[in-house]
Amino acid sequence: MPLVMDTPSSHSLFSHVASRELFQVRKRARMDGFVSGFNQTGVVALYHNAEHTIPLSLSFCNTSKFAHILAVSDEDGYVSLFNSRCKFSDTASSEENAEEAMICNWLSHQNAVFDICWIKEDTQILTASGDQTIKLWDVQERKCLGVLTGHTGSVKSLCSHPTNSDIIVSGSRDGSFRIWDLRCKSTARSRRGEVNICSMGGVKGAHISSHAKRTRRGKAASMSITSVLSLKDQVSIATAGAVDSVLKFWDTRNLKSIVTQTCPCPQTTDKKRLHGISSLSQDDSGLFLSASCMDNRVYLYDTLQIDKGPLQSFSGCRIESFFVKAAISPDASNIVCGSSNGNAYVWKVDKPQDDPTILKSHDGEVTAVNWCSSEIGKLATCSDDFTVRTWKKNSYVSRTQCASAIRRRVMAMPSVECKMLLINNGKKYPNTAEDAFISDDAQHLIVSPTPITPPKRNISEDQTNQLSSGFDLTESSEKTPESALKSPLSVLNPPSSLKRTIRDYFLASPRTM
Repeated sequence: MPLVMDTPSSHSLFSHVASRELFQVRKRARMDGFVSGFNQTGVVALYHNAEHTIPLSLSFCNTSKFAHILAVSDEDGYVSLFNSRCKFSDTASSEENAEEAMICNWLSHQNAVFDICWIKEDTQILTASGDQTIKLWDVQERKCLGVLTGHTGSVKSLCSHPTNSDIIVSGSRDGSFRIWDLRCKSTARSRRGEVNICSMGGVKGAHISSHAKRTRRGKAASMSITSVLSLKDQVSIATAGAVDSVLKFWDTRNLKSIVTQTCPCPQTTDKKRLHGISSLSQDDSGLFLSASCMDNRVYLYDTLQIDKGPLQSFSGCRIESFFVKAAISPDASNIVCGSSNGNAYVWKVDKPQDDPTILKSHDGEVTAVNWCSSEIGKLATCSDDFTVRTWKKNSYVSRTQCASAIRRRVMAMPSVECKMLLINNGKKYPNTAEDAFISDDAQHLIVSPTPITPPKRNISEDQTNQLSSGFDLTESSEKTPESALKSPLSVLNPPSSLKRTIRDYFLASPRTM
């Protein structure tokens, strides 16, 4: 057999150069654009009188000054305030962390507290309880300022008006939602001397379907209102119930009938299984609304195109109880949802087909979730394992560009923009969505993408202080009269005196994702 000799041509130039390297460095994976992940930043155990209790609701403060304060309500009726910026020892237990991070706590009800809501620049907090009442608390003094009475079932959900925190909407297991004005106090007082506040109106049996009416009396709980939202147009309310996946929208000036409604599957019949909704949430702009459904999906709706059904759906979690909630982030970039399998799931709103990021640490059903409105990418989860955990998004935005990439961009740009780009050596950073989310506080410097850009809103000068959003606003086109009428945010052509509130804020063109 002839001997085959290696010739110089059998080796490439690149392999020859590589063989002479003194050392080799492993190539780092290229990170184009935005890459994210979530790290757990803290865990505290919830317990009172040396006994653990199950947390039921979470809420970060709304103002940037108190954004680090996280309120937690539990099954025993307590409200606990924690400092979410505490640095914990790696060897400390969750009970020791709780003692370190605890700001204060108090017994608010002699029953479970299902929802909490900060109002009045975070100086007051509302608690919704299984004792069929809502209480208003002075946080500094831990003093009850009033009791909202009128529901005949456990109060499951609370939401304050977007611009007037004296106006409250609540949903109850009795099948009704009610509207309250905290300024209208009754002269009557409770046995404990607490001021009573009566509701100003509401709707009974808001989510009783024809299917539910045919069930026996023992199934009355299926008419429960599971979630309520006061929308950003300042006059509309969205409600969801346990009976089915229908979302209903109401005009607070005329509650006799719904404005419109929607659901994931309009073709659903009585022969098909009906799935209830466990929670609703909206982003800071109010243009998007998420609904966590008992079919193990989270649906995303565009409030300007409600009649078209959900824009997207997100799957992967297991929603086996109405305690499992979901929430869309303030910048509408992510949706987080608890799960009955002990994990929490985070999806990118603009990439619903991608696998979600899974937050693994809890040992029981993950129920309530909440985003921090002032620290972008920060969220909290709670679980039946008696713990509350905080998470922070790690983000990386590649700002380095190779010469060829810069040249390609230059060729596609106008001459003026080319000069700006070349002068800055390819580092041209206008007012992008990334820069819009950089906090003034260096301690919370975060760069966050905004995959969704809402349409431009024409607001008057006196509304500028009321409406705020971290989005880049782009030019909008005209909506058709048909879609405007079907939108809950138009509220069926309101009088001219009220058009400023609704149309100026929500006038936009239909958009696709």
